[in-house]
Amino acid sequence: MRFDVSTESVEQQLGTMSLVPLPRWKRAIDVMVALAAIIAIAPALLLIVLAIRLDSAGGAFYVHRRVGRAGRTFNCWKFRSMYRGADQERISLATHNEGTGHIFKMRHDPRVTRVGRILRRTSMDELPQLWNVLRGEMSLVGPRPPLPEEVAAYSPRELLRLTGTPGVTGLWQVTARARHDFNEMVDLDLEYLDNLSIRADLAILVRTVRTVVRAEGSY
Repeated sequence: MRFDVSTESVEQQLGTMSLVPLPRWKRAIDVMVALAAIIAIAPALLLIVLAIRLDSAGGAFYVHRRVGRAGRTFNCWKFRSMYRGADQERISLATHNEGTGHIFKMRHDPRVTRVGRILRRTSMDELPQLWNVLRGEMSLVGPRPPLPEEVAAYSPRELLRLTGTPGVTGLWQVTARARHDFNEMVDLDLEYLDNLSIRADLAILVRTVRTVVRAEGSY
């Protein structure tokens, strides 16, 4: 098994943990739903690309390294919702963080573009991750993939989030996302991984639609 997270202690800890088995039904649902969604919303995706390009300088997509199952890193795709170079400003905004632990959230983040605010409010900025789902790097449902620098500071319990496949949505997103509490997110992610079932995944997908419509915790 290969681990891409650079910190040796993280690799050693992950190597001693048992990975959550990947049921065949989960991969089948991922491929069928992701492929059908991409085909169905293709015209909308093109309009979003155009809106982003017209609204601010830079490409329509934001590609960033994230950590997935077993500590393997991958390129995670999103629609760009911030101005170009926004990553370099995160440190200067740390005192305005409204999240806890490794969660960074600002209700009025000055780095977000006009179109980006709409994309975030509707969660449409996450749609390109359907490509990650098709590639097998992510699942429709699972823990959100963290940044490598966050994983380097994880406790052994927090590393258990990486024993499953990361998801576009998950139990935390449909129950406690608005609170932006990292410890609560870890608890819910581990609860999901401990009780993995097709019924749970389908229920989370249905609840995700309701959460997106209500824009709960999205900004």
